[in-house]
Amino acid sequence: MIEIAVITGTTRPGTKAPAVADWVTGHAQNRTDLHVTTLDISAFDLPMLDEPIPPARGSYSHDHTRRWSEAISRFDGFIFVTPEYNHGPAPALINAIDYLFKEWADKAAAFVSYGAQANGVRAVEPLRSILAALNVATIANHVDLSIFSDFEQFSRPVPAEKKLKELDALLDQLVKWAKALRTVRIAT
Repeated sequence: MIEIAVITGTTRPGTKAPAVADWVTGHAQNRTDLHVTTLDISAFDLPMLDEPIPPARGSYSHDHTRRWSEAISRFDGFIFVTPEYNHGPAPALINAIDYLFKEWADKAAAFVSYGAQANGVRAVEPLRSILAALNVATIANHVDLSIFSDFEQFSRPVPAEKKLKELDALLDQLVKWAKALRTVRIAT
């Protein structure tokens, strides 16, 4: 079974990310080819990167980093649920990614974004670059949600059927890539 983490991409109070993650996870739980778990980055209490040794060395001095490392290590792939802040991803998500190196490598990632103007699309592109530097394969499929048309009263996601089909296509592609990259990790 492919293990996928749905990662909430912000720690902002009142964020919609947990509700979007629940929507993704709830839909994905109907599948038999993967198992999904939600990881809320706020639960890991990661301060601004405070490890004295670069993450590529894999030597961590803080308990919060070791807990984050253990959580990420066990997954084959990721779905990052990200809002768009100022035409980019939330700093808390970039910080959480930057804490680790080898834990991300040779895994697959996808994105579900949301926002007011461009549905979070502008937050995804910088994340693709950051993850590429960590040897993460990001898939092309992407689900973007408008807080105006895909949310009930701007709080709970209720996307149209079209968005569910996009999510299914995203999950299909993510599973394929995660399976393929699992063989790469096993071979090394």
